[in-house]
Amino acid sequence: MSAEAQEPIVRRKLSDEVFDRLKAMIVSGEVAPGAALPSERELMVRFGVGRPAIREAMQALANMGLVTINHGERARVRRLTAGSAMRQLDPIAQLLLSVSPESLEHLKDARLFFERGMVRRAAELATPADIADLRALCARQGELAGDSTAFMGADMDLHTRIAAISGNPIYVTVSQMMLGWLREYHAHMLIWQGHSERTLAEHAEVIDHIEAHNPDGAEQALVRHLTRSNHLYAHREGAKPTKGGILPLS
Repeated sequence: MSAEAQEPIVRRKLSDEVFDRLKAMIVSGEVAPGAALPSERELMVRFGVGRPAIREAMQALANMGLVTINHGERARVRRLTAGSAMRQLDPIAQLLLSVSPESLEHLKDARLFFERGMVRRAAELATPADIADLRALCARQGELAGDSTAFMGADMDLHTRIAAISGNPIYVTVSQMMLGWLREYHAHMLIWQGHSERTLAEHAEVIDHIEAHNPDGAEQALVRHLTRSNHLYAHREGAKPTKGGILPLS
């Protein structure tokens, strides 16, 4: 057997050790959500390390979304939700969309696949209150047709409300994330095409099928709707919105 080490032990940075211990304090419940972590000085004494190691570990926790750091205050443990956890993907997703035409196509395809399932579930589970909410959101979107930014926001609200009928908060978060990424892309790359009336009519058709508890009809209407809207935009390097406004998400 060779005398050379086959599994060399890698010396870890002090900040990595501090990170692991602080994370354990959070996971174990020693420091509850919303509570403040010990001060830097207290942690330096407790762990026997210098201030740089504490600060590096704190920043790593913040980057993971586990704590919030405000100048002059002790770091606080965040109340984690599906949304706050999954939002850590936002910067990466936005970067991919900005540099890769393929990423945009993948996102459009993923959205179509996801929303097909959501609209079927909505058609199975929707209550009269759900339908009333969808109708109200559709009407509100119609009132905002002259304001492209607000129109996009209302569009997101409607599609996310459909996902919410499932009763699963993770589905709601996924919907918000995908629509948010598309909205960011639209806001910087795409121009208004004057399709608001058609969008509203297609939304109304989808809602009709949901109200009728017709999963097949709802899915088919949604596929037509998103397929049509997907053709209205593509990755265009350096494109800028014109005075006419911004293309809606759907």
